[in-house]
Amino acid sequence: MVIFKTIPRYILFIHLVICDIILMTLLTLLHLLSYIVFTLNVSLCIVVALLAIAANYNSQLTLAVMSLECYIAVCYPLRHSQICSVKKTYTVIACIWLINVFNLLPDVFIALATEPLEFFHSRVWCGKDRVLRHSYSIEKDKIFNAAVMVLVWLTLIFTYLRILFTAKSAAADARKARNTVLLHSFQLLLSMLTYCRGGRAAFKLLRRDSVANSKPLVSSFIFPLPSHVKS
Repeated sequence: MVIFKTIPRYILFIHLVICDIILMTLLTLLHLLSYIVFTLNVSLCIVVALLAIAANYNSQLTLAVMSLECYIAVCYPLRHSQICSVKKTYTVIACIWLINVFNLLPDVFIALATEPLEFFHSRVWCGKDRVLRHSYSIEKDKIFNAAVMVLVWLTLIFTYLRILFTAKSAAADARKARNTVLLHSFQLLLSMLTYCRGGRAAFKLLRRDSVANSKPLVSSFIFPLPSHVKS
């Protein structure tokens, strides 16, 4: 158990697992509640939605950081312990959470300023677009999604190529790190399929059919679950 507290790679892995557990728990809870009560209190839905979205973004950003850690371990092995210390690892994790806080808190403030008080005591079908429905929040989400996607993909591509070039003349550890980054890229690709237009269209069609038939829809369509959690 000591290695999970003293090795940055395992600390990041534990953080990834915790984020996925949070997301899995919230999705399971919403799935059950959608069949029991069908609608949720708006205030409760906002809390659940923000936690689920934050956990989802945290997983993607953590994958990028783990790839950088592999890149440093292979390309700068003598400086790895200095650059990737335990203290710096916890600092990076804190920064990941702060990024999500600064991204999501404005949506809450906008809702408090624009929505009537009765809205927060009403009950709705739980989804971020139903409780944080201001046009600014919707546009900001699109920009932030694109920024995260570009940042994480550029990080994965850069680290993979650098490790690939190093692995041609290095030992098996470099090739193992290259395969690890490639796996992270595949995990990120699957988790980002939910941003595709086809996936959104399918979700809207399912939601319309569900409302028309008065049948609850599985909550996992509302907050997409990263594919590496499913596997």
